[in-house]
Amino acid sequence: MATRSIPVPAKRLAAPGSGRQFVPFAYLSPTLALLGVLAFIPIATVFYYSLMDNVIITNTAPVFVGLNNYAEILSDRNFLQAFRNTLVFSIASVIAHFILGLAFAMLLNTRLIGPIPKALFRVVYILPWVFTASIIAILWRLLLNPNGVVNYLLISAGLTGEPIEWLSSRQLALAAVTFINIWAGYPFYMVTFLAGLQGISRDLYEAGKIDGASGVQLFRYITLPMLRPLIVSLAMLDFIWTTHQFTLIWMTTGGGPIRASEMLSTFTYKLAFSEYQFSQAATTAMIILAVSVFVAVFYVRNQRQTNE
Repeated sequence: MATRSIPVPAKRLAAPGSGRQFVPFAYLSPTLALLGVLAFIPIATVFYYSLMDNVIITNTAPVFVGLNNYAEILSDRNFLQAFRNTLVFSIASVIAHFILGLAFAMLLNTRLIGPIPKALFRVVYILPWVFTASIIAILWRLLLNPNGVVNYLLISAGLTGEPIEWLSSRQLALAAVTFINIWAGYPFYMVTFLAGLQGISRDLYEAGKIDGASGVQLFRYITLPMLRPLIVSLAMLDFIWTTHQFTLIWMTTGGGPIRASEMLSTFTYKLAFSEYQFSQAATTAMIILAVSVFVAVFYVRNQRQTNE
């Protein structure tokens, strides 16, 4: 007896000119429109201002000057000092965040500490991340005041004979704000690394111990390679965030004394709203954007390699 074959309907293929390939873009159109209004249009406007002179507040029409503003800013001694301070501030913060965050994460991930002490340590270590930048700035201004707690403890311990001007000294201001930023930012690394450490299989460490690996070798050949995607991503993101730090600097030293702790963010703010040099401020903002985009390209490339 012959069997009847049931015809299977062929899948309908979208014709090249049917327009169905544009359907995903239709769903994305609200988000793209919002990005255009909130991001692309302001960036384009700032770039336009960076090519002009006499913008915003002026009695005469704006004048197109091309790249003259960029040449002027890049040769400005105050800008170069702010750029150097920002690099020192950002690189030192990223390195210290990595070391402290990984150390505390490994401490909280160890089996040598009971659950109750771990819970207490987590509360203490996470506290800096709970506070906003303004609260952190006010807190450390009180602590580092010449008559504050830090100087009192140092004098009581005999480590110094007189109060130290932590935030008013040209030699110490940059180091002081860098320390404050390190204290405020390491919990983010700690939480992320702790999640990464808990995702590493214990079998890898057991196998390494059976093969005779030491604790340093386990850390070098198992922990660090497994955490490498997290390390690279966190370092790039943290560098971008730190170069944009404004509130903490402005509320502690204001970029002083005598520009000793001046950052690109405070330098740009002063150009725009203290000296009313909006063209130069826009130029500085575009330079900061270029640095951020340069780092972001490597971040996206690293994310793609991780996903693959």
